[in-house]
Amino acid sequence: MAHISYQERLTQLVEPGERVLAVAKTDIAHGVRPPDPPAAKQSESSGAGVDVGAVLLNLISPLLSFPAGDRIVDRITHGVAGRGAPGSFASTLQHSRRPVPPALTLHDTVLAVTDRRLLVCASGPMKLWSSRADDERAVAGTRIVWSAPRAAVADARVGWHRLNPKRLRVEFTDGSWLAFTVPIAEPGKPLREIASALSGR
Repeated sequence: MAHISYQERLTQLVEPGERVLAVAKTDIAHGVRPPDPPAAKQSESSGAGVDVGAVLLNLISPLLSFPAGDRIVDRITHGVAGRGAPGSFASTLQHSRRPVPPALTLHDTVLAVTDRRLLVCASGPMKLWSSRADDERAVAGTRIVWSAPRAAVADARVGWHRLNPKRLRVEFTDGSWLAFTVPIAEPGKPLREIASALSGR
């Protein structure tokens, strides 16, 4: 799917007079991420629903389905994908893109930089085997799920991480950070454009 489609959709979503400078379809990097915001933990403990995947994994292998064990596996396999206190910019950003269980549909994650904000967007539902019309519906359903003022971003750069040469690291002024990647086969140019728009380099 062409990134220009997301560019056009985002120009419809931003505030009047706000200019979209860069857009990239990406994913939050795999690995250990910042903890969820405190408000998210309270809503989950109030019985918001049962994670079907966690229940099934518990039945198959109880030793692998507890959070501390998952974090150890993530750290060994993928390393660290972000740091920050609960409620920090990185914490709230990563929570905004965490699938709500049960996750039965796929959604693209789209980063955008405007002259005012850093935006994180979710596309409409995606299909594994999609037609052009399906893709257009997914782009049309794109919505902003998180934003922060440009002043909240301390730095952004693309560099190597393990075997991936295209990993975007966004650092925030509260000391938190979060990494984003694209598949190895996809070009890193959109991520470099995001980094350049955020850092001014």
